Formats: sequence, C-alpha cells, structure tokens
Amino acid sequence: MRVEPPPPPTPRPGGGGDGGSPPISGSTRLARPGGGARLWLWAASLGVYAFLYLPLAVVVLFSFNDSVLNAEWVGFTTRWYDRLLHDGDMLQAAANSLLIAMVSSSVATLLGAMAGIAMQRYRPRLLPFLALTPVAMPEILLGVSLLLFFRQVLDLTLGLTSILIAHVTFSIGFVAVIVRSRLAGMDESIFEAARDLGATPWATFRRITLPLILPALAAGFLMAFTLSIDDFVITFFVAGVGVVTLPLQIYSMIKVAVTPEVNAVSTLLMLLTLSVVILAARFAPDTLKAKA
Repeated sequence: MRVEPPPPPTPRPGGGGDGGSPPISGSTRLARPGGGARLWLWAASLGVYAFLYLPLAVVVLFSFNDSVLNAEWVGFTTRWYDRLLHDGDMLQAAANSLLIAMVSSSVATLLGAMAGIAMQRYRPRLLPFLALTPVAMPEILLGVSLLLFFRQVLDLTLGLTSILIAHVTFSIGFVAVIVRSRLAGMDESIFEAARDLGATPWATFRRITLPLILPALAAGFLMAFTLSIDDFVITFFVAGVGVVTLPLQIYSMIKVAVTPEVNAVSTLLMLLTLSVVILAARFAPDTLKAKA
C-alpha cells in the first residue's frame, strides 16, 4: 500500500513562516542612519570630545601665557617652565612621584603577574575577588580604609612606605587582569607539549610562559605607573607629613590660585602620562585580543 506524503503547509498571509513574518535573509543588514541622524551623531560625538579635550587644550595654551593671571592672553613666553626648573619644592615632589611610581609599579607587576597566572591556571574562586576588589572599590573608601589599617592595626607612621603600599594595593588588580587575559588566549597544548618533552615547571615558565606574557607585563607595568604617578585621592589620605607628591603639590598651589606655573606643571604631567599611555597601547593590543 502506497503512503502519500502530507501536503505542504499553506503559507499564511503576510509572509512565509509559522509566525507570519517574512523570512530573514542571511544578507540582511542593519539599516544605516539617514542623513539627519548621521549629522546628529557626528555633532554629538564632536561635542563630547570637545567637552573632554578643550579644557586640556586651554591648560596647555595658558601655560605659555606671559601673564600671572589666566583671565586674558597677553603674549607667548616659556618663563613658567624655566621657573619650574628652579622650584625646589616642585622638583622634590616630582622626584617623589617618580620614585613611588617606579617602585610601586614594579612590585605591582611582579605580584599581579603571579596573581594572574594563579587565577588562570588554578581557577580559584576567592583570588579573583581579592585581586579585583581594590579596582572596583571607590578611591575615597580605599583611602580611608588604608589610613585606618596603617594607623589602627599596623601602627605605621604615614609617609613614603605607606604611599608605596597603597599604590601597590590598587595597582595589582589591573596587572592581574591584563596578565590573565594574555594567558587565556594561549593554546594549552604548548604547555602540555613542554611537559611531555620533560621540561620542569620552572623551565616551562622561563622558556615559554614568560616570553609569551612579556607584552602583558609591559602593559601592566605602564598601566600601574600611570595610575600611581597621577593618583591624588588615596595618596592624600596615606601621605602623612613630610612626603609630598606632584598631585599633592599641585593641589596645594591651586588652593590659592591657578597660576601659569600650575598650568606648566600640569602640561608636563599630561605629556608624561600621554607618553606612557602610548607605550602601553603599543603592547596592549595582543593582550586585549586574548579576551575575544
């Protein structure tokens, strides 16, 4: 006995599918905004960038103003930069900031790399939370917490040591995230092949892991350096008396007035930070692609 196949379903009005909607082609693309919408998007983008960068441009411009007041432009001069080179307090503050940034970023890179490797290899549940808590915590809360911990628990005299510990604390999480992202994009078969060939854990780390994570270590170091050298809130709480960093020195100067000398030191700090960010971007792409 021959069995006839069931008849095909009758298409509903309004399209072909069970829901009555037209079939979606694989080549369907999102419609581009029209001319008016595109113009508004460009205008909004330019407005946001102008809001962000025009104040910085004004600071740079008036650092060359030949007037003590920032009310009007008088003429071009570089005497404010020359005055900075002979300002002992400013030079000492800059030296303190560079020393703290170099030491804290080096220690944070070492500890953050260890934390990132441990998070990727052993997948602990508590370690990522401990490493990322200082990153997510508001700076003022972290500053007050560290102040109470240093004074009430450790009975530590506030100064250079307390600043170094504080800067390492909030920088470790950033380095750990960068290193872990780099490790997450690696092929595990590389390490398995090294173990199969008889390589010890130390030899595997020295010959395989370390060369592969060097870009992440460089990016993490530069990120920690940038965060440390321009930190104000946490440093304000844990600095104590006698140790002044560049952001604290700038703050003490603008309490009286924003002079061209403040604009000059802000411009130099901006250039230093921008240079570090550009260097970090040189190493960051490989690290960030590992997350994709």
